[in-house]
This record gives sequence, C-alpha cells and structure tokens, in this order.
Amino acid sequence: MSMPVIRLDVHDDGTMSATVDGEPLAPPVAQGTWRRGSFARIVDQVTAERSIPARVEVTEADGSVFTDIISAVRRNTPAPTPPEPERPEAPRLVEVTGPGFVPGEDVAVCRIIRHTDAASTGTARALIDLTHDHLDPADEIVLVGRVSGTFVVRSLS
Repeated sequence: MSMPVIRLDVHDDGTMSATVDGEPLAPPVAQGTWRRGSFARIVDQVTAERSIPARVEVTEADGSVFTDIISAVRRNTPAPTPPEPERPEAPRLVEVTGPGFVPGEDVAVCRIIRHTDAASTGTARALIDLTHDHLDPADEIVLVGRVSGTFVVRSLS
C-alpha cells in the first residue's frame, strides 16, 4: 500500500484547492469550496478517519510550503464481551428425619452419601441435594445411629 499525497493550495481569499496523488479532490456539494478550516475534514476523508498514513503538503498564498506526515491512529479493537456465566442449578433438597438417636451422635445417611449429627433432642436431620446426589424419588434413605444403633428408614416419595 502506498501513502497518499495530499496537496493543499491556499488562495488569497482563504479558499483552497485540494489534490490527492495529483487528482483533484472536490469538496462536498453543500460546502461549495474548500476553506482553510476544511483541513482536518480533507485529511480524515483521504486517510479513512486516520486509519492510513498520508503525506500532506500545504502551499500558502505567500508561496511558503509546509510538509507533514499524518500518522495512522492505532485503534485497539475492544475485547469481545465474555459470555454470561451459566448460573448453577439451585439445589433441590429433601429432608429426612427420624427420632431415637443419642444427642450429638454421628448418624450415617445411607445410600451412604454423607453423615450428620443428631440434635440435642435426639433427632437427626439430613439434607439431600437431589441435583448433586442423583437419587431417584423411589429410593429409600436409612439413618443409622453409630452409637445408639437406631435405624430410621424413609422413602423419598
């Protein structure tokens, strides 16, 4: 890709003529003529909003010449928006209780998936997460007191 050369000739009345690589660059119809204030608009138009560099030569009405290289502006592409994290499925809990345990006793929850302790009243309570423990509603749960030997059998249905 070659760097375009923009030549701007400023006239005594403040109007300008513009060429790009030797070809005339016409102003927008509504504007009629290029003026000194059109400089940035011309550069932006030719450089596709400064995405490519360009050489600019300005010849003033008094004959003085100024030359500059307009650098391309580096635009960082924003990172894509990360996808929304999937919300974990809320636990579906089933409570299984039974009497006859010694207070503070370790109680096995069978299909042994975890253990629990009996409350001070001697009642054991186990919360079973159906989304995690993959139990069938027809399954039975057994609470086994490790000290008292108490067995409580409860159906999940």
